[in-house]
Amino acid sequence: MQVASEMAAPDNNKEYGYCMGRKVDTGALEGYRYYLSLRTVLEMLNDRGYDIPSSQLSRSLAEFRSIFGDKPDIERLRFDFPLRSKPSKKMLVLFLGTDEVKTQTVRHIFGQILNRENIQGLMLILQSKMTPIAKKEVKKFPFKVEIFQITDLLVNITKHILQPKHEILTAAEKHILLKKYMLEDEQLPRMLENDAIARYYGLEKGQLVKLTYSDGFADSLETYRCIQ
Repeated sequence: MQVASEMAAPDNNKEYGYCMGRKVDTGALEGYRYYLSLRTVLEMLNDRGYDIPSSQLSRSLAEFRSIFGDKPDIERLRFDFPLRSKPSKKMLVLFLGTDEVKTQTVRHIFGQILNRENIQGLMLILQSKMTPIAKKEVKKFPFKVEIFQITDLLVNITKHILQPKHEILTAAEKHILLKKYMLEDEQLPRMLENDAIARYYGLEKGQLVKLTYSDGFADSLETYRCIQ
């Protein structure tokens, strides 16, 4: 029948059966992962008070690929950014390869940055596991080292519609709040140091965070969390 012939399988040479992702992004998936994770890192550091150029925060995927290619060299994805309040203090960001991170790799990184001035923190972006011994080696660094898996950075969790607004209180602001309500740290609601939000902002034990919830229909709700 004529109807049957019209419903026959399409010619294999035609572009049928491709997922929508292929229509949207025809480049290498590897480059796309780097683009998304780097964008989240830049937003993260910007929210922490580091001086991130607006051109980097607004960089498109096409611009990223024109600079780094479809399969970026991780050595070119090495950045350091200064604090806006104290430009002499910098955060160094390193992307590591797909091999398991062992002690030798950590020691190599340590040797590379040991004599670098102004580095106050290091952020390692992993694509594989880090051995337990290597993790112990990281603790020997003279400053805080933060470790993230690249898959954890593909989306900026703070931009989720259900996430409240987070404001980090200074030590003075925390003191005033506790004195006002006659509270001690342990009497406040807690947020663990390894919580995803706490890690995003680089929070440490003892710091206080103000959370503001607003759904657009009712008055906003404010609460606090002490990092434990």
